[in-house]
Amino acid sequence: MSSMDKTMKFDVNPDELKTSSEEILLKVYDALKEKDYNPINQIVGYLLSGDPAYIPRHNNARSLIRKKERDELIEELVRSYLSQHRT
Repeated sequence: MSSMDKTMKFDVNPDELKTSSEEILLKVYDALKEKDYNPINQIVGYLLSGDPAYIPRHNNARSLIRKKERDELIEELVRSYLSQHRT
């Protein structure tokens, strides 16, 4: 039997699946600060355009932010903002 006839098995690290949007945003923010970028401007640029070039590869930030859909990240930002500013 050739290797092309065998079913390959792919395992996903469960810890990677559990990374929250909040945790991703905070880690990306820190990476941007370390590189002397304006983190708010860079994250907004990414969220609006979808262009990962707004996020550096430093500390794996670019691949980290791409683990979540942009709408999930925006949802986290809105949820956090509203929970802190409700009257």
